[in-house]
Amino acid sequence: MPRGELLTLAREIRGILPIHGEVSGEAGRMGPLFIVNDYVDIALMSGADGVHLGPDDLTVASARKVAGNRLLIGVSASKPEAVQPGADYVGCGPAFATPLKPSKEAIGPEGVAALTLALDIPVFGIGGIDETNVQLLTALGVHRVCVVRAIAEARDPEQAVRRLRAMLTP
Repeated sequence: MPRGELLTLAREIRGILPIHGEVSGEAGRMGPLFIVNDYVDIALMSGADGVHLGPDDLTVASARKVAGNRLLIGVSASKPEAVQPGADYVGCGPAFATPLKPSKEAIGPEGVAALTLALDIPVFGIGGIDETNVQLLTALGVHRVCVVRAIAEARDPEQAVRRLRAMLTP
């Protein structure tokens, strides 16, 4: 989507979700967070709570120079050595096979749990997570997840969120 349209959409989403104010260091300790994928500028201009950076995006250090403590900054990693210094949280996966990233091999619930135990920052399982398999993560102590299809493809997205949230509560 063109970046101008992305900014417009991001601002609409911001208007729906609660605003948390300065959130650096708070990942996983509050309600729903609005995280923009890849674009620090869109995250800042839309008033998002954070930005998630992949391996081809800005580094955490560069993003922090631009955003300061106004944004949570998350990274993708499946091993502790891949986590950039200064990250506020990690998206770890894919926990399960996912059609959104068919070329990435799933690390399984055990891989997500291992990274969760190895780090002192919040780790969110991601990839192929839905109501049929989230209990495989919670059984290993993983109670933070990011989901796309489980909500986007649900008949009733609000109810899907409520059910998943209840399943994650320890």
